[in-house]
Amino acid sequence: MGDWNLLGSILEEVHIHSTIVGKIWLTILFIFRMLVLGVAAEDVWDDEQSEFICNTEQPGCSNICYDKAFPISLIRYWVLQIIFVSSPSLVYMGHALYRLRALEKERQKRKAHLREHKRVERELRKLEEQKKVNKAPLRGSLLRTYVLHILTRSVVEVGFMVGQYLLYGFHMPPLYKCTRPPCPNTVDCFVSRPTEKTIFMLFMHSIAAVSLFLNILEIAHLGLNRIHKTLVGRPRRPAGRADDQAVPCHPPSSSAMPPRPSASPPPPPSSSSAIGAVPLFLKGTLFWHACLCGSLHMGPGTSIFKSDSRYSEV
Repeated sequence: MGDWNLLGSILEEVHIHSTIVGKIWLTILFIFRMLVLGVAAEDVWDDEQSEFICNTEQPGCSNICYDKAFPISLIRYWVLQIIFVSSPSLVYMGHALYRLRALEKERQKRKAHLREHKRVERELRKLEEQKKVNKAPLRGSLLRTYVLHILTRSVVEVGFMVGQYLLYGFHMPPLYKCTRPPCPNTVDCFVSRPTEKTIFMLFMHSIAAVSLFLNILEIAHLGLNRIHKTLVGRPRRPAGRADDQAVPCHPPSSSAMPPRPSASPPPPPSSSSAIGAVPLFLKGTLFWHACLCGSLHMGPGTSIFKSDSRYSEV
């Protein structure tokens, strides 16, 4: 088995930039896959070809039957499964580190700007007290990359589970009958440790199913968290605002309406003041106004301007 130190150190960095469900998924990957595969499962499949015995002396028959019974060694198959399932996490980690470096550059630029202008000392002190940014916020394009990498590793997980089922099923038979040439007839071949191998096959299937369930749970967690932030972050109107109150559809009552102006005309001004203030071309208007108001009494041959000496000369 190859050394897992490089992959483990990379996945530890992914652990920092993951959600709580993602951390659980990585823990299962480390303990129940990589550790079990490196410590226990390798010893079970270490002697599978040497202990694969067929009841024939025909040269090449045992090798051909072994190739038919085990198209790919399960121990190597699981190693490939771990590598391919972990690959989307490496892509996400690269994006997260890029965003983290951009945030750190922005923080340093802001700090230099405040120091250069020697202002806002309290904010500068606050920036100095802040710890170095070690985790990029999970939003925007980084959130989309995170969801995409979960979907990708879920598809890869399902593909490897289906592949293992098609190759070996859920049970390792102790006896394998081979009819491939150059075997002269049907040859019986015996598999070493069939029960132990069956247990490990079921165990790895179960761990893959748990990992797939955690992927689905993490997507649901991110979706519900996004909905919650959207609902909580929506601005609310204050309860006492005037524009939130209902506007009555019926017209206002007569008591609320402003008083109407009086229908009767205002009292006319006195004849002397009106005649002295109005130009001569309005005499006719004043005449009819005086007649309607009853302030002038005319007789035959009487001039309406006789009462005022100023208009007798006209």
